[in-house]
Order: sequence, then C-alpha cells, then structure tokens
Amino acid sequence: MGALDGVRVVDLSRVLAGPFATMLLGDLGAEVIKVEPPFGDETRAWGPPFLGPFSAYYLTVNRNKRSLVLDLKTDGGRAVLLDLVRTADVLVENFKPGTMERFGLGYDVLRRHNPRLVYVAISGFGRTGPDRTLPGYDFIVQAMGGMMAITGEPGGPPLKVGVAVADLAAGFYAAIGILAALIARGRTGEGQFIDVALLDAQVALLANAAMNYLVSGEEPRRYGNAHPNIVPYQAFEAADGPMIVAVGNDRQFAALCVAVGQPEWAEDPRFRTNADRLRNRKVLVEALAAVFRTASRDVWIGRLRAAGVPVGPVRTLSEVFSDPHVLSRGMRLELLHPAVGAVPQLGNPLKLSGTPVEYRLPPPLIGEGGEEALSALDLGLPKGAKPSERASERGERP
Repeated sequence: MGALDGVRVVDLSRVLAGPFATMLLGDLGAEVIKVEPPFGDETRAWGPPFLGPFSAYYLTVNRNKRSLVLDLKTDGGRAVLLDLVRTADVLVENFKPGTMERFGLGYDVLRRHNPRLVYVAISGFGRTGPDRTLPGYDFIVQAMGGMMAITGEPGGPPLKVGVAVADLAAGFYAAIGILAALIARGRTGEGQFIDVALLDAQVALLANAAMNYLVSGEEPRRYGNAHPNIVPYQAFEAADGPMIVAVGNDRQFAALCVAVGQPEWAEDPRFRTNADRLRNRKVLVEALAAVFRTASRDVWIGRLRAAGVPVGPVRTLSEVFSDPHVLSRGMRLELLHPAVGAVPQLGNPLKLSGTPVEYRLPPPLIGEGGEEALSALDLGLPKGAKPSERASERGERP
C-alpha cells in the first residue's frame, strides 16, 4: 500500500510540469485519472524517438495513470468531469489562465461540488501580476527568470539548461503543495486553490546565485563549469576525458595538493584559504589543469578519492544507465505494456521504508483504462450505467 493510497487525482494537465507532478503522486500510491481531449496529450506526437505508438517524451511522465478521453467543450464531457470531481481529492490543470472558467469549471464552481477538493493550476506566470496572460514555455521562462544569464561559458552566449528545469521545478512544487494541502485538509476538512507558476519555480531555483546578487548588488557572470564562490570546484580534462573536482573546504584542498604531488600549494599564501583561491582563481586553475593532463581520468579519480577529495567522471547517458550504482538504486526499470512489451522508465528517487513507491501501470494509450476508472467510481448511477449514458439521458453529447 502506497503512502497516498485512497487519494484520487483528476489530471487535466499535459506536456511536462503537471504530468510530472501527478506521476509523482501516482508513484506514491494515488489513483490518477488522466483526462485527455480527443486528440490526446500533445506530447504523444513529440518524436522521434517512438516506442510503438508512444513518444519517448510522453513515456517520461505518464506511468501509474489511466487515460480517459473527455471533450470539455461539450455538455456531456463537462458533466462527466463534474462527476469525477465529486469523488476526487485533487484536480491538476495547466490550461491557459481563464480556460477552466470559460468551461464553467473554475475553482469557485468545482469547490461547490466538492469543498474538500485541492485544485492546482499550473501556468507560466501565475494567476496574478502583469504577465499572468503570457503563454508559459520552459525555454522562455529560463530566459526571463535569470537561469540563462548564469549558464554558459565565460564570455560566451547565455545557454538554457539541457532539460526543462522550470517545468520540472514547477512539477515538484505542485506535488509538494498538494501534499501540504492534503495535510491541512485533514485538520480543516476544506480543500484549497494552489497557484503554481513556472517563473516562480525558476526564480526559486536561482538559490545561491540569487543571494549572491541580492547581497552584493552585482550581476553574476557566467562561469561555465566553475563555481562562483568556491575554488577549485569545476571540470578538468584528464589525459583521456573530463572529470569534476569539487573541493569544498581548506582541508580538502590540502588533501588535493598532496594527491597531485604539490603539497606546498596548501601553504602558498595565494591559495591557503578559499578566499585566497577565489582571488587567484586563474593561476591555480591553470596549474591544476596542467597536472591533470598528465594522467588518465581513472588514475586521478583513484588518487583523489583515496585522499578524501570529492571527484567524479563526466559520464554519457549510456555510461549513466549502465553504472552498477545507478542500477542498484533502481533508477532504471521497465514496465510491461501489452501493446509494446517492455517500456523503459526512470525510477523514482524516493526510498520510503514503510510505504515504498509503486510502479503499477505503464503509461497508457489514449483512452486506455478510462472505462475501468469510471466503473470504480460511485457516481450514483443506475446499476450498469456509465456517466456517458447519464449525460445522454439529459440530451447531452457524451
């Protein structure tokens, strides 16, 4: 039994931030009903690569869900959604702000049908502020939120992070907010509205870079693979490939000096403390780079680890997903789908001792599992009837 067993989530979201949040809830045991329009989640077509009918992008964030096709532009589709909401604990959507209200399904309406509902609206810029109507795309948010200003090589152009960090951060914050709201509901009996913006999540990710600016008033510059506050803390090229050396304190620096055959550097007034090394970054980094080029990566990693200096290789993804430690931690797995066989998945990093994460369902085909999900709901229908039949009885389109 998962930690969220018994929690029902209606997932109207698509693409990345919302589906990521709801997959996390599903991994923790929640029942997730992915409500899709007739054409499905856009990411179903975002390929190649494809695995049978599935795009790799769609497979990323849609396990542990059942798919239900509803056209919310029709009376019948909206009626079925209201039926779902009455039985739900959580609803997640990432439409443009105002879309659900135009459907007649905004939070003020839905909470009258279910006062215990936790309603999550994910958007690019949130429900308040002058930019609230702008469309939200991770790339644009990385630019507007300052991430690209601090990412890239010194003197080079600004760069985005290689994955959609604003989307993923918004998904994390949405999931955290949902868990907090469910705990609060346990005290009050009332649900609440959660407004999650990609821009807010992106700005929060600036962390120490933001605080450097807020404390000093100086715009940070791009350091590439180096660190603005710690030296040496960056990538170096060994004779056969790159590695990361991450010296976090003066003791580790002294150990590094011994390991590279230069113990006198630890007492050199230019390098004795981290503040000294920051002032003399260029001289120290050039000296270290010359030393590291004289031996292989494995040699240096062995020496530095033996000395207690944090170090690691820069790996390709093929190396990551064949690494014995990564595999031992369950970060690569497969789920079986009747249409395509084995579906590769990234593992959930949460390791709960009492209520471990569950991998119950592979990502669904469009509409797969929807009738099963509806049949499990107590909607007050005549025995054997389906929500679409109830809509038809009222003369509405199913």
